[in-house]
Amino acid sequence: MKKKENSSRTWLFVPLAGLLLCAIVWLVFTCFEGRRPEIRMLVEGSSLGKDGEIALEVMDVGRGVKEVQVLFFKDGKEHVLEQRLFPGSGFLGATGVAHTSLRFAFKPAEAGITDGMGTLRVRARDASLRGGFKGNLGTYEREMRVDTRPPEISVVTRQHYLSHGGAGLVGYRLSEPVLRSGVKVDGRFFPGYGGFGPNKDIHVAFFGLGHEPGSGAEIFIVAEDFAGNIGRGGFPHHVNARRFPEDKINISDRFLNWKMPEFQIPSGDPESPLEKFLKVNNKLREQNEAQIFAATEKSEPRPFWERHFLPLPAAANRGGFADRRIYYYNGREIDRQFHMGVDLASIAQSPVPAAEAGKVVLVDTIGIYGRNVIIDHGCGLFSHYAHLSQIQVSLGDMVARGDIIGRTGVTGMAGGDHLHFGVIVHNIFVNPIEWLDPNWVENNILSKLRDIAAGIYG
Repeated sequence: MKKKENSSRTWLFVPLAGLLLCAIVWLVFTCFEGRRPEIRMLVEGSSLGKDGEIALEVMDVGRGVKEVQVLFFKDGKEHVLEQRLFPGSGFLGATGVAHTSLRFAFKPAEAGITDGMGTLRVRARDASLRGGFKGNLGTYEREMRVDTRPPEISVVTRQHYLSHGGAGLVGYRLSEPVLRSGVKVDGRFFPGYGGFGPNKDIHVAFFGLGHEPGSGAEIFIVAEDFAGNIGRGGFPHHVNARRFPEDKINISDRFLNWKMPEFQIPSGDPESPLEKFLKVNNKLREQNEAQIFAATEKSEPRPFWERHFLPLPAAANRGGFADRRIYYYNGREIDRQFHMGVDLASIAQSPVPAAEAGKVVLVDTIGIYGRNVIIDHGCGLFSHYAHLSQIQVSLGDMVARGDIIGRTGVTGMAGGDHLHFGVIVHNIFVNPIEWLDPNWVENNILSKLRDIAAGIYG
């Protein structure tokens, strides 16, 4: 009888011991797990400014995040920037916070941190019972520079005579390396390019003014450093007001029946050719210009060209820049648009020379402009050739001044064989007549670039 009792007790003890062992194993591997929290910075760069931001995320797939502390160590002192605690919940203090994000403003003046190099430190503990019940510690460190001073801007070019619809060039020196710099004209940004002058410490920026009255009311240089500080600086300039002529254009049924079939409206063709013309002349025009400016977003950081631009040989001017074109149908005004180039006409299918040396950045058929070529001349300056009947270059080709890139034609909305020639500075059409004028180019562009190259500064 006793043997049976002992045997029963043994069989009872074994599963209990097994359960106890499992509980101990679970406790060790779960509550005493040894994985450290992971810390990831969400902000790139190694500089912090007076209005900087610190953003990070902390993850822990084990017991969860319990505490996060962000500090900045400089001049032998640790400054606490942010501290977050996550109250324990659940069995044995598990928090359940597997992931947390922190984003806060960096205010060095309030924290008593001066400019210079320091160390950003992040410490995160989880809710594990390891380390004397303190939890696993994850750490992150990054050397950072505190920089609260905006870049200083020194203008090195002297005279800046500008016109509505025209272009300009300014040279300037910066007190420190920057993330970006350039010229702002009425809110539009024109990037600058560095590496000029004997010491390669000068930046130059081409910029353009709108053709509308009042354009150029606000023009200044802006520079943003790697800490986010923004410096601004004006430069002496004079804007000559210009008024551009109006051009009345009669739209005939013959023109509509000839030209409208080649255009496609995504939502379907309107009932009449006239309604289609209005959609093409407005909506499609906007889309086409967006395509053109997409090709001019990036430019080579050095100028390829050396002289004024070449015109189409033996050509007559049939349309001016910024002409206000007023369209009439059966004696009634139906639309108004601006013409953002010059129309040059010679004999049919005349060879078209590259205005200056550069890189071909667009070869495409684009709506109202027909067959197009765009050449990048460097530092944000481009030439545009439209309505071509043939194209004799390919995307990425390097061309020299005078190389034949195509032939004039009537593609797009052209009513007769001609070249639509345009000049673009970054993302705005400017007056091509300036760039075709040797005196204007010499006085406003080339003389400045020569002075900068020789170290002659104003």
